[in-house]
Amino acid sequence: MQLSAVLLPAPEGGFTATNPETGTTTQGESLEEALANLREATELYVAEFPLEPCGNALLTTIEVSPRAA
Repeated sequence: MQLSAVLLPAPEGGFTATNPETGTTTQGESLEEALANLREATELYVAEFPLEPCGNALLTTIEVSPRAA
């Protein structure tokens, strides 16, 4: 099963990793560790709460301009 992973730098160092389909979120000191932790957490979640296949996710980015207050 192919799912999404979103990894972001954490303010305190390391990375946070989230799987949008399940809501599982983890962290790690490196990208590799955060991704491995997310894979483990998501596998445990899916074992308890099976997912229905819904196709592949589309991930993109947007750019926004801050507005003056």
